[in-house]
Amino acid sequence: MLNWGSGANNPKFKRRRQRLVDTLADKGIKDKRVLEAFNVVPRHVFVDTALQDRAYKDTALPIGKEQTISQPYTVARQTELLEVKPGEKVLEIGTGSGYQAAILCELGAEVYTVERHDELYKKSRSILRELGYSVRAKLGDGTMGWSAYAPYDAIVVTAGAPVVPEDLVDQLALNGRLVVPVGDDKRQEMVRIIKIREDEFEEEHYSDFKFVPLIGKKGWQK
Repeated sequence: MLNWGSGANNPKFKRRRQRLVDTLADKGIKDKRVLEAFNVVPRHVFVDTALQDRAYKDTALPIGKEQTISQPYTVARQTELLEVKPGEKVLEIGTGSGYQAAILCELGAEVYTVERHDELYKKSRSILRELGYSVRAKLGDGTMGWSAYAPYDAIVVTAGAPVVPEDLVDQLALNGRLVVPVGDDKRQEMVRIIKIREDEFEEEHYSDFKFVPLIGKKGWQK
């Protein structure tokens, strides 16, 4: 899928990606398709040049506008919980660097993504396009979802919400999964909502994580 622009296939970074994948597996990521995607997507391309030597450490890194590219384990865990199948329609709330969108593309998803920061929106679109990923992107309030293309088989939120945004739940397809971190401004619990049938949902809770806040009409107010 990649055209390997921007030195993405540098052997040094390939070795580091493999070590990162080994780390993720050691930390409990079991989905082989997710691990394979992490072994392909060049995370170093999604961060500033000055940070590229740290790109394959299992840590979050700044990307500007007080936002971060999430810790790889966090991205992997959210992706694993989504249980994405090839051809499924997936909505991402918070494009950020574009890295999560690239991972979803590698899993064969039809990806839609919403970002509220114009600078990050433009930069991530450019990087994804250069790497050969086809993604529908929108500048706007992600807490409202993207109703024009609903329903979605899976929705992932890459920022911490005070509550589960109702608009996102409403945009799930039957058997659709919503993965969203919910909590206060210091710590959130990962929540997965599964739409069993109309007006019936299953809710699951997982370990604590730390995300930047989800800002918007149905999130935190700025």
